[in-house]
Amino acid sequence: MSNREVIVLSVGGVRFVTRASTLQQFPESRLARMINDDDREFKLVNGEFFVDRDGALFSYIMDFLRTLQVSLPTDFSDYQRLQREAEFYGLYPLADLLRQEHLLKPRLEILEVRFSLQEMQTFFRIFGSCSTTIEALAEQITVFTGQQTGQGWNSPFLSQKPLVPLPLERPSHHDMVFLCGTEYSAGDQFVARYVSIKPDNRKLINGTNVLGLLFDTLLKDGFRLISTRTVASEEKVECYTFERMKRAAGLAIVVNQTPGSSGVAQARRSQVQKGK
Repeated sequence: MSNREVIVLSVGGVRFVTRASTLQQFPESRLARMINDDDREFKLVNGEFFVDRDGALFSYIMDFLRTLQVSLPTDFSDYQRLQREAEFYGLYPLADLLRQEHLLKPRLEILEVRFSLQEMQTFFRIFGSCSTTIEALAEQITVFTGQQTGQGWNSPFLSQKPLVPLPLERPSHHDMVFLCGTEYSAGDQFVARYVSIKPDNRKLINGTNVLGLLFDTLLKDGFRLISTRTVASEEKVECYTFERMKRAAGLAIVVNQTPGSSGVAQARRSQVQKGK
């Protein structure tokens, strides 16, 4: 690889090494012109381009040039400063995305678990402020039913018949309802309902155990428990409230090189769903 293919920049004292093609993603930008020696503000000193700008913010600009996506940390707050840096480098598509600050900021997400422990059954209702989180959780939770002979709740004797999965009750896009435990069928026969929560493979019939597994699942997914309260003491309904900062959907630039455009990049915005 020739020296011209590898570019070294010193931005505010922070050193960056990248390919020339990365800096040329937007041919009309000052970084692209710098490589062609068309911008005198960028001084070449000992084989490195010196730029008297903010080096920490430039790391986000380099990430954008490499991925064509804007993905910022959940605690990031310097949107206006980063926008000014993008404008300085002539990266106007990036500056345009940064003006949509409301799409880039993480959002506070609330999830509520209602837990009602009855004599032989436990009822669950999960409500979430974000419907996509409820959809994902509904894909993890499976309720199975089957016949059982014995004393009910804690009977170790399972039916020889295979367990049948049941669909979760979904009153709306923002909540789900399910239950576990047993109920009388006929004689000493019980209808048993078990709950499984992926990636755990166990099928649990005890409501307290299901609640514990649900808590573990939510905590591993970035939620934290912020309150516990009794909603209806007569019905033994407990309410647990969780919250987390949900990472915003990343914004992406799609660059199209069109014939006759002299290499000028055309950009349009699209949303790319990031992780939690």
